[in-house]
Amino acid sequence: MKRFRGWRRGLAYWISPVVILLLWQLGSSAGYLDPAVLPGPIPVLEAGVGLADSGQLWPSVVASVCRILAGTGLGLLLGLTLGLLSGFWRIAEMAVDRPLQMLRAIPFNALTPLLIIAFGIGETMKVLLIVIGVVIPIYLNTYAGVRGVDARFLEVDRIYRVPRWTMVTRTLFLGAMPSILTGLRFSLAIAWIALVTSETVNTESGIGALLVVAQHFARTDQMLFCIVLYALLGLLTDWIVRILERRLLRWRAPAVATV
Repeated sequence: MKRFRGWRRGLAYWISPVVILLLWQLGSSAGYLDPAVLPGPIPVLEAGVGLADSGQLWPSVVASVCRILAGTGLGLLLGLTLGLLSGFWRIAEMAVDRPLQMLRAIPFNALTPLLIIAFGIGETMKVLLIVIGVVIPIYLNTYAGVRGVDARFLEVDRIYRVPRWTMVTRTLFLGAMPSILTGLRFSLAIAWIALVTSETVNTESGIGALLVVAQHFARTDQMLFCIVLYALLGLLTDWIVRILERRLLRWRAPAVATV
């Protein structure tokens, strides 16, 4: 029964997207929407099937997902390391906090021209842009999570002479885990934005490449399909992080919405 209620609650979250999809289809069928500007869901789906049949879709999806995994993995590793060090050691905070705060104030996509000059238009530029977009939210949330760990836990570690590395990797890391996972969700959203930005710059593979080609030929159905595909992949990555939260944070009792 409990599992059934969980499935029912999960399906309830999809009611509003389904309603929007139905309204979109009704508007298209009734002629309120110009098919040259905003095709209905059925033509968009047919465009996706056409891309899959032509052999262009799945290699593009794989290329985009590989870039997301590489950029997010590197950004996660860098942001976690810097956040843990800055949150625990004053010297590390003095060394890296200000530069990262300055980088946070810069829109990451404004760095695209500089990255193109420095690294060309290959994979390095694309992955680095994702890394830059990912590292800041991870760093900020890790830093805040470390600073939010109860000082009594650290005092117990000092009393029992726990090595500093163990204190950082266990007490601080596990204590900051809720904040880190929140930062990961923000980072993945930014990672997809960075991917769109990088893939629309003279690239030959990826969903962004399909989007650019569709724009050149005024194929709004293919353009909308690529946009919907980005959205679905973003929801998928967010869903994966939610599963991680449920598994890793079983000890934390969530607040239950009553309204």
